Amino acid sequence: MPPFVPHNSIVRRIWGDADVILLIFAGSAAEFALNKAVDWLFFTGKLPADPIGRLFSTVQYAQQIVFSSDAEARQAVGRMASIHAGVENKRGYAIPDWAYRDVLYMLIDYSERAYTLLHRPLTNAERTELFDTFSQVGIGMGVPNLPTTYADWLPDRMRHLDTDLARSAFTDKLFQRYEEELGSWRYNLLRQAQALLVPDHVRQLLDLPARPLLAKTLWLYGLANALQLRSVMQRVLLPTAYLSRIQALEVKEK
Repeated sequence: MPPFVPHNSIVRRIWGDADVILLIFAGSAAEFALNKAVDWLFFTGKLPADPIGRLFSTVQYAQQIVFSSDAEARQAVGRMASIHAGVENKRGYAIPDWAYRDVLYMLIDYSERAYTLLHRPLTNAERTELFDTFSQVGIGMGVPNLPTTYADWLPDRMRHLDTDLARSAFTDKLFQRYEEELGSWRYNLLRQAQALLVPDHVRQLLDLPARPLLAKTLWLYGLANALQLRSVMQRVLLPTAYLSRIQALEVKEK
């Protein structure tokens, strides 16, 4: 069966790199805490009860889609749509279309930002591959009014950032839970990483540091890679309870 994402695609390189994936969701965790539809995350209570665990389940689901066959990926997207429809039925009204687009746009944007931060900028062809992949996910979810090209997506992304974000009590509650789960110094490291990743508007709304100290130590990541010390860095920087799940995110292409 043909793969959903071609084997030589940049999307597989991005979503097979555990460190890049963690940055994608660090950025997304920051931005979606500001989203005006963030109350949907509190409806079931699952995310505030276990924010790190929910992060990993979301990551693994996204990876399943990227590394599956075309048929299996479309089935997974269909299941995801059904799950959301079930939550909507329980609450009695629909998640706004713009909120679905926001999530897709975050996956596109932070995939590019995270890979650029740790490795290199994407080429125009790679940006198109990344956009096309998540556009297909959105179409499978039934999300309307999606842009058809990366060039059309860029201004729409900016419009969504301008209109769909606001700091609220939900924002502060989520960040409080992040700190409780990670502990103070890892939480501060998370905020430093988020400051490096997110657009200026998001950084300002969250009062993230304008000049994060982490920026001065990124060269250590390249050194750790060269010396094959990534697993050591992961042990130091991340909660031990989640270490095996983090390392399991690494997918090597055959």
